[in-house]
Amino acid sequence: MTVLLGDKNRFAAEAGAWDNALRRVDLWAAGKWLTCDDNSVFVGQFRRDVLDTAAWLRSGQGSPLPFDGLSPEATHRRLMHRAGADDETEADYALRSQFRVLNWGPTTDNVTAHLFRDADRLALTLQFWREEHLIKHPEHAGEVFVAEIPTMEFVGILEGLVAVLDDGQSPGGP
Repeated sequence: MTVLLGDKNRFAAEAGAWDNALRRVDLWAAGKWLTCDDNSVFVGQFRRDVLDTAAWLRSGQGSPLPFDGLSPEATHRRLMHRAGADDETEADYALRSQFRVLNWGPTTDNVTAHLFRDADRLALTLQFWREEHLIKHPEHAGEVFVAEIPTMEFVGILEGLVAVLDDGQSPGGP
């Protein structure tokens, strides 16, 4: 059975079939399929990471855009400007890390994502970075995609995904 939670144009998660200890999970944001390179998750680790993100947001965490006057897209670009460069400072890395999200293991490591919170709304910025992905999807090269979503809607999707992953349907199970 496949379960879809959310809206693919904002943020959505779809949990599908088990394959031994792995389960198919597809994620979308801003109308883009984020898990197109790897959609098989190790449920224990993935579930824990998703739940941690939901709890973090539910507790009021998440910071607003750090640069006055910049859009979420421009802020993402500015945060990534010196990523990996020889002149990148610890302060650059720390600032970028403060906003980094979707660090949920191999399934989401093809996308660099940042999250900015403005009261009860989130802006999620995404950028595909893997060379293999960009060869297959040259239209994604250099693009930053932005999804805006109410905080509690995003938290609800994450908590719903955890509930689906907890549904007792395990390999060899009912």
